[in-house]
Amino acid sequence: MKSSPSLTRRILELAWPVLVAQLSSMTQMVSDTVLSGHYGTTDLAAVAVGSGIYISIVMLLVGILQAVSPTVAHHVGAERHQDIAPTLQQGFWLALLLAAPGVLLLTRPDWLMQLSEMSPEIESRARDYLGTIAWGLPAVLLYRTFYAFTNALGHSRVLMVISLATTTVHIPLSWALVNGHLGMAPLGGTGCAVSSAVVGWLALISALFHMARSPAYSRYRLFAHWQAPHPRVLGELLRLGLPMGFSSFVEITAFTLIALLVAKLGASVVAGHRIVGNLGALIYMLPLALAIATLVLVGQAVGARDGKAARHAAKVGVILGAGLSTAVATLIWLAREPIFAAYTSDPQVQQLGMSLLLYIWLYQLFDAIQTVAAHALRGYKITFGPMLVHTLCFWGIGLAGGYGLAFYGIGGLLPPQGVAGFWQATVFSNVAAAALFGAYLYRVARRL
Repeated sequence: MKSSPSLTRRILELAWPVLVAQLSSMTQMVSDTVLSGHYGTTDLAAVAVGSGIYISIVMLLVGILQAVSPTVAHHVGAERHQDIAPTLQQGFWLALLLAAPGVLLLTRPDWLMQLSEMSPEIESRARDYLGTIAWGLPAVLLYRTFYAFTNALGHSRVLMVISLATTTVHIPLSWALVNGHLGMAPLGGTGCAVSSAVVGWLALISALFHMARSPAYSRYRLFAHWQAPHPRVLGELLRLGLPMGFSSFVEITAFTLIALLVAKLGASVVAGHRIVGNLGALIYMLPLALAIATLVLVGQAVGARDGKAARHAAKVGVILGAGLSTAVATLIWLAREPIFAAYTSDPQVQQLGMSLLLYIWLYQLFDAIQTVAAHALRGYKITFGPMLVHTLCFWGIGLAGGYGLAFYGIGGLLPPQGVAGFWQATVFSNVAAAALFGAYLYRVARRL
């Protein structure tokens, strides 16, 4: 078993390229928010609603495909190298199968739109955004299969390179499309969707080229004996992946659905929430990167039947995530005024956003604990129980509780809190999730 310093180093070695890749991807989302915000508050609100729906659907499907990661990690730990290529191939088939319902949901979002009372103008622009970005979904799902596979092998640096490359394309392309600098009429927020679809395909092409040419993959012969869809392997991936996908869906919708539920409070409220949500997502990238690295090391240790190493990796990952996330959240809180000024010139949106930022700082410690612990459990191939915990905490406490606080308050004790009610409930949901996941992981790690 590795010592704590060497294990910390290994987690950080795996996590930092993933963090850079995720921050680069988040930069694309932030740039969309900034570009649409400066183009117009209505476009910013439409992008907030449209991207919220898109991210919710994508995270559900990508979460299912994440089953490739613990499966491959177990094969690596057990030195079953002959099973690695077939797992990737079945993951690609699963991505294609999931793309069809995903595109249908994006192009027919009526049932999601009905959750909110938004203006016809915002709804129309949000529909345009979703119908456009749907063209890139198959590429996104295939690329995220490669993403999960490559992380499990410990070759995360290529993900950073691809993400940085696509970001350098996305930002200027979005700027040109939003403002009409390519010889066409300005597209507003829809221009961000066009650019996102383009870079989705660019990322997939880059990944396929890398797998075909890189010596790091040659031993696995990934494309030498291509297999047709195999029901047993697909069934195993779905058994692991469906709870993971639903967990991701629950966790992300606990935030993104707020944009729909508060749309009736006005475009400024939606825009302020969108900016704060962006900042929260940026901070979340750090514990998520550490969680992915922890999953890989726990999965490889379990595959090698080394229970002590798995337990130690989980412990170090949780400590790193909690400490570093709290530090980053504190820095953002201290720099809040220039950050919000960069996002928007609307003083009403700035004031509202800064009032909500406090809640992000409050829940970071607990969010990091629950994130790393949940991913460590995935490394043990335990996914159903964590799904139940996520549903209870993030939908039960966070979303339902937040809706009550936002629009009804607590009897005569607390008046309706508006959008702040959702963020107050989010703090409580993360505290509960950290306690439950911490206890769950401790029990599993000690038993195994």
